[in-house]
Amino acid sequence: MTDTLTEPVTDTSGGPDRPGGLATQGLSVGYRARALRGRGAGRAVLSGLDLRARAGELTVLLGPNGAGKSTLLRTLCGLLPPLDGRIRIGGADLAHQPPAALARRLAVVLTDRVDPGLLSVRELAGLGRHPHTGFTGRLTAADHAAVEWSLKAVGAEHLAGRPATELSDGERQRVLTARALAQEPEVVLLDEPTAFLDVPSRVALTVLLRDLARDKGLTVVISTHDLELALRVADAVWLVDRGSRVHAGAPEDLIRSRAVAAAFDAAHLAFDPVSGTFGLRRTARAGVAVEAPPDVLPLLERALAREGLAVADPGDAAAAARVGCDGADRFTLTGPDGRVVHTHSFHELTRTVRTW
Repeated sequence: MTDTLTEPVTDTSGGPDRPGGLATQGLSVGYRARALRGRGAGRAVLSGLDLRARAGELTVLLGPNGAGKSTLLRTLCGLLPPLDGRIRIGGADLAHQPPAALARRLAVVLTDRVDPGLLSVRELAGLGRHPHTGFTGRLTAADHAAVEWSLKAVGAEHLAGRPATELSDGERQRVLTARALAQEPEVVLLDEPTAFLDVPSRVALTVLLRDLARDKGLTVVISTHDLELALRVADAVWLVDRGSRVHAGAPEDLIRSRAVAAAFDAAHLAFDPVSGTFGLRRTARAGVAVEAPPDVLPLLERALAREGLAVADPGDAAAAARVGCDGADRFTLTGPDGRVVHTHSFHELTRTVRTW
């Protein structure tokens, strides 16, 4: 493991650590058989975890399906007991925290569908104040102010009076995040918060969570399958590989060490460490000499690669065919037989070269 609980902690960003955060020591997570009793009895999914999520940072949990991400997240928030080891929030052992005290320090947003009944958006977000309201559950002026702030923080203040049942998936995720923020926690754990959202909403929510972590000094940990987005936005990554090992560091650390490629590369998919994106892994059936403007060339390379054609330099005499572009998506193709074809879109282009 690349993170430890040894103090003082060195912050690789060059700035001082903020107090607080979430840390594990020798943590093993998994499931106990009903017939078994005691710590350590059961099937471990991940073990020996020494991890730290710092205050003021967005930490993203990544890994292939079935790697144990949800199991780890549910253990970190106390829904599953650890098989071994310790979890600390702000230096305090999670196992020794009374439920009411823990609810004031830790907020959780899971993938489970929430039935809001007849609650309005404001009332749903207001449920996050219950750890602070005492026996009566009545919200004070300070509680209402915290709810209004949380809705504004996620950009949902305009939804406050609407029935929660009328929300779209993206709006619901924002409101559930507002409910978590209304708790005024130190740590926020979110399991797949961008699931079911369109691409702009995924980006907006992920950036929002990072900004809230930095602006409010929160420790935010999310599990996600949005790998490329996470590698661009996250401050730190916990990556579960196929061997049930967890790698921790900045996205660039894990890209450079090839841990990302090792975890996600497949027969027809390969991670490109330069662009930080995935591409198709295919054997080229021929080389094509290409001459195109710089803004068109990357798209042209991608379109030709999809058809199993490798891009060569314009002067490559060994190229089987040639493609030229005038900059307006009008392409001139010279085929292997010398035949010249003019196309007027990428779609026309790919359909034509498919028959070569």
